[in-house]
Amino acid sequence: MSAAADIKYREMAFSDLDAVLLNERAAYPIPWSRKVFEESIAGNNQCFVVLHQGDIVGHAVVSTILDEFHLLNLCVSPRYQGKGLGRSFLSYLTELAMSRALQVFFLEVRVSNVPAIELYRSAGFNEVGVRPNYYPADSGREDALLMTMQLSIDHYA
Repeated sequence: MSAAADIKYREMAFSDLDAVLLNERAAYPIPWSRKVFEESIAGNNQCFVVLHQGDIVGHAVVSTILDEFHLLNLCVSPRYQGKGLGRSFLSYLTELAMSRALQVFFLEVRVSNVPAIELYRSAGFNEVGVRPNYYPADSGREDALLMTMQLSIDHYA
């Protein structure tokens, strides 16, 4: 990946969904459906895409409830994973939450998704629990690790 100047973030539009779904399907064994993304865009969730040289290479969906920022989906195309894009996107979202004076940033992550767990830990998230059988899996259900970041404390630690 080239210079950070080639990276842009913006709100997701319905016209982005073909590219979003390509990335989602390439990155996850059980991807979100087009309908879920459509409902997220049309509803109260905030949806973002990250572009590299004009191409959509990642996306995120978050919800805000009171003073909490909940990351529902963060995806980076497998072609761009391991190059700092996920970390950059997460930093962008954290700064967005802080600019809105939100206090807590939380997420769930599959217990089997070790690279994501390591990213979240290194970004300042703390493990606070497990949600049993949270995610659908090829062979039944998979637990989710619940992670939080206290924005007024952990982000500056």
